[in-house]
Amino acid sequence: MTQICNPARLGELLRQGGAVDQDGLYTFWLWAPQGSEAALEVKGQRFEPTHTGAPAPWYSWIRAGQVALKNGQPFPVGLRLQQGLGEEAGVALAFSAEKGFDPRQSFEVSRVLQREPGPVTDRRWQVRDGDTPWTLRPWPSREVWERRAAHIRQRLLVSLGLWPLPERTPLKPRISGRQEREGYSVEKVRFESLPGFLVCGNLYRPAGKGPFPGIASPHGHWREGRLEHSADCSVPGRCINLARQGHVVFSYDMVGYLDSDQLHHHHPGFGRLEALWGIGLMGLQLWNSMRAVDFLLSLGEVDPGRLGCTGASGGGTQCFALTAVDDRVKASAPVNMVSAHMQGGCGCENQGHLRVEMNNVEIAACMAPRPLLLVSATGDWTCHTPEVEYPAIRQVYRLYGAEERVSEKQFEAGHNYHQGSREAVYAFFGRWFLGVDDPERFREKPFVVEKREDLLVFADQARPPHLLDQEGLVKALIQRSERRMQDLRPTDGSSLNRCKKALAPALGHALSAGMPAPGEVEAQNLGRARRPGLAVQRLLLGRRGEGDQIPALWYLTRPHQPGTPAVLVVHPEGKAALADMRRGQPGPLVADLLGQGYSVLAIDLFLTGEARGLRPEQGPHFHTYNQSTSACRVQDILTALAFLDSTEEAGAVDLLGLGAAGPTCLLARGLAPGVRRTAADFNYLAAGDDRAWAEELFVPAIRRVGDLRSALALTAPGHLLVHRTGKGFPEDWARAAYRAAGKEERLVVAGRRLKWEAVLEWLSAQ
Repeated sequence: MTQICNPARLGELLRQGGAVDQDGLYTFWLWAPQGSEAALEVKGQRFEPTHTGAPAPWYSWIRAGQVALKNGQPFPVGLRLQQGLGEEAGVALAFSAEKGFDPRQSFEVSRVLQREPGPVTDRRWQVRDGDTPWTLRPWPSREVWERRAAHIRQRLLVSLGLWPLPERTPLKPRISGRQEREGYSVEKVRFESLPGFLVCGNLYRPAGKGPFPGIASPHGHWREGRLEHSADCSVPGRCINLARQGHVVFSYDMVGYLDSDQLHHHHPGFGRLEALWGIGLMGLQLWNSMRAVDFLLSLGEVDPGRLGCTGASGGGTQCFALTAVDDRVKASAPVNMVSAHMQGGCGCENQGHLRVEMNNVEIAACMAPRPLLLVSATGDWTCHTPEVEYPAIRQVYRLYGAEERVSEKQFEAGHNYHQGSREAVYAFFGRWFLGVDDPERFREKPFVVEKREDLLVFADQARPPHLLDQEGLVKALIQRSERRMQDLRPTDGSSLNRCKKALAPALGHALSAGMPAPGEVEAQNLGRARRPGLAVQRLLLGRRGEGDQIPALWYLTRPHQPGTPAVLVVHPEGKAALADMRRGQPGPLVADLLGQGYSVLAIDLFLTGEARGLRPEQGPHFHTYNQSTSACRVQDILTALAFLDSTEEAGAVDLLGLGAAGPTCLLARGLAPGVRRTAADFNYLAAGDDRAWAEELFVPAIRRVGDLRSALALTAPGHLLVHRTGKGFPEDWARAAYRAAGKEERLVVAGRRLKWEAVLEWLSAQ
């Protein structure tokens, strides 16, 4: 019998004692730092201290001594280390009754780190949040920036559950309660952004005949919403003045405010299950804003070439998000929101994977080269706008030769949309929409705000009976997503291509993962162990500039021939599970693959094996700024595949997913078109059950973008074997995709577990 106790297992052994399953004389070994004076005691027998001498940071295995143990008889274990070193020192222990056992050889076939306890350092353990400062980067050319801008727009839409864009159903607008005032009128408006879900607000129109510019006016987190009228912010005041100046202005509720109360704003009740479908306040509000543009354009007096948007605080977030994804907006003025060190603290400004690798400054820069005004204040998070955010965005405008189209104005004030801020915005729209470049012409004039009951839509009318509650809304949004997926279901070659074109970016953005480009993969060589006919290369893989580290062992037959086929093997417990620790040799699965002429790359996925670290998934909006664990693991598989693709030492590349790692491998395979053959254990995943995804494979918006159905469509026509599918595997989608590709024979689906010999034979087939 042989046992190797890693640091975590050793702590348990010290607390609870040990046991063996056969009589024998057991040799004990300790893996500890030099100078730790490790003194082991087993069954009352004290050994001489190991690891003596001057302290040093490196670890090594040293034989401690022997003890006779009997089957089934528990024995206590004690360990003393030099003062200041405790269990956290990462000491490991091994004991065996077999002659010739040497834990050093076991480590050589199971670990990358030989002289330190680990785990490896991975930047993804560093949790980001809405207040984490961003370093703003310059863009070398317009071409590079436009690729980035396209990426940002897609990420916004995918993360917010809007990719592909939903059907624009009839708005069914109802306009009522017109009040005529000097130079303008104000009316009550309601329309349906989707069937049964209302957008409510007020429409301010200038006197006279158009065409007029149109302005969408989201309000932000003021207590009274679109009716806020205070020294810090008057939403009706800005609408009145803009209307008097010649603009049609639609001021509408954020979700959960005033008339739009089908959901609560600050406690909407959305959790992980809804997040799987990309359902959240920010996505709903962005869709409402896009439909607000539709509403403005439906008015005969609005000029489609002069549409603008302005809002402050949370309304500023809506403003720059709308501007980024909807090029119908021709000028934009977000107020007191665009910041490199605060991204927004409300659920209506955050959604899963939205800002894993992008920030609000970049989103606002997507306005280029359309006119943009950044209004900021010294007393909130936009205090650095003149010297930080504005120059970064101006640099993007410079790429278009359009620096004169971006401007900024800062006020000595707290968080606001006060009179000074409003007047700056009036002058901005006056210049770009009215052709008058004279701020004095746009000073705010005295105004009177209408009575509350004359602005609230439902003050004098009943709510429609068909409105959706939260449960009904979630159901409707899921049904909308599923209809979209059904429309994309491939039936022939052209529809498969259309399906892939829509789903490839969607899946990549939902996972916030992708196949690294040539030259992006870094491989740190940590040494090589040799056995007769075998070499084991120790590697740390990662992506340049990303700070991720993937422990990897590459098993190669000796002598190794460049171009030998390679297989990436992914075990849910990590690469150590593929080793024969007792003999210090590759385990039988790896040995079989080597025998078939493969080289074998085995990795520790994020938070497993030597990549096991602490990353508590908690805090506000965690998944807005941090990849989910499952998504990180998909990226690790893609990075490992890219490493094999990038080296001349490997030829054709195959992928083997074992146990619970099988579905993760299938998601990765959808983004890795160069893989030759893929074999995956589906692990009986209930892929049609949201709770299974939430508990076993959580990724925001993954269900919205088609989950494994998308991955399977993207895999076709590659060779694919999936077993242990049970009833949860979307076999109909897989077969439809392969039938559309004309390669049905390349797909093998088995409901039961296949014997390893059958999987190996399939993998090895030419």
